[in-house]
Amino acid sequence: MTPRRTRPTINQVAEAAGVTKSSVSRAFTRPEMLSEETVRKIFAAAEELGYVPNQTARALSTGKHGNIALIVPDVANPFFPPLIRAAQSEADRSDYCVFLGNSDEKPMQEDKLIARFGGQVEGFLLVSSRLSDEQIVNHAARRPVVLINRDVEGIPRVLIDSATGVAEAVRHLASLGHRKLVYVAGPQGSWSNKQRRAAVRRSARQLGIEVVHIANEYPAFESGRRIVPSVLASGATAAIAFDDVTAQGMLAELLARGISVPEQLSVVGCDDVLGATTYPSLTSVSNRSVEAGRTALTLLVDILSNQAIRDVRYVLSTTVVIRSTTGAAVAMARP
Repeated sequence: MTPRRTRPTINQVAEAAGVTKSSVSRAFTRPEMLSEETVRKIFAAAEELGYVPNQTARALSTGKHGNIALIVPDVANPFFPPLIRAAQSEADRSDYCVFLGNSDEKPMQEDKLIARFGGQVEGFLLVSSRLSDEQIVNHAARRPVVLINRDVEGIPRVLIDSATGVAEAVRHLASLGHRKLVYVAGPQGSWSNKQRRAAVRRSARQLGIEVVHIANEYPAFESGRRIVPSVLASGATAAIAFDDVTAQGMLAELLARGISVPEQLSVVGCDDVLGATTYPSLTSVSNRSVEAGRTALTLLVDILSNQAIRDVRYVLSTTVVIRSTTGAAVAMARP
C-alpha cells in the first residue's frame, strides 16, 4: 500500500526559507509588512514544497476569506460565460476565489444568494441585477458591491452601452427602406432592456419609422419562437430582438413557417454571442462582456485593497455588426 503523502506545513516553509512561522503567515496575509526579498524567499520555498495556505485558518486570523461572489440572472445565456471567465481570470491574478450564483431571473433568489454568500465573501459582483435600487444600496452598505449593466448612483458600475449599437442598427434598417419595425423586449427589470427599448424608440422617431413594442419577459430560444406570430401580425418588415438567443428562436420559427430572412423579414439581435453561428448569420449589436467582466473585477479588487468605495461609472460603447439577416424592405401579406 502506497503511503499517503502529507501536506507540507507552515513550519516546513519557515525552515526552508530561514524565517519565522509568523513571517510565513504575514507573507500570505499581510505581505506589505515584510520586505520584498523576504516575501520572494517565502513564496519560492512554498512553491518548491507545494505548500498551500489554509484558507479557513487565514480567514479566522485576518477576517478575510479571499472570496468574491459573482451573481448572474441566467448562467445558461451565452452572454454570461465569457464575462464569468474573464472575471475569474482577473480574480486568479489577485489570488481571489470566485463563488458563482445564478438567480434564474428572480429578484428573491438573487437576494437569497447575496444573504447566503455574505458571510463567506469580501465583496459582490452583481451582473444585470434584478433587485431594486434600494435593495442594491442596502447590500452595498454591508459589503462592497460592483455592478455590471445596472446604473445605480453611488455604486461603482460598468455599463455596456448597447443603446449606441441599437441606434446604429435602426439607422441601418432605415437605410434599407424599412419604415415599420418591431422591438421584441427582454425582462422588464433589465437595465439593458430599458436602454435598448429607449434607443429604438428615440432613433425611430428621429427617422420617421413606426415602432411596435412586443413584450417577452424571458429571453430564450423557445420564447423567440412563440413571439413570431405577434411579429408577423404587426405588419413590420424588420424586428430587433432583445438578445441573440431570442433572435435565434425567431429565425428557427420563421424558417419553419417558410418565411425567408431577410427577403421577407429582417432580424437583428443584441450581444453578438450567436451571430456568426446562426443560419443565416445574424446581424447583431456587438458584445463587450469580456471587457466588462475584467474591468468590474479589477475595480472590486481595487476597492477591497484600498478600503475606499468610489462612485465610478465606466461606459463601454457598442456598434452594429452587419451580417446576412438584414436586407431591403419588401412588403408582404401578413397572416
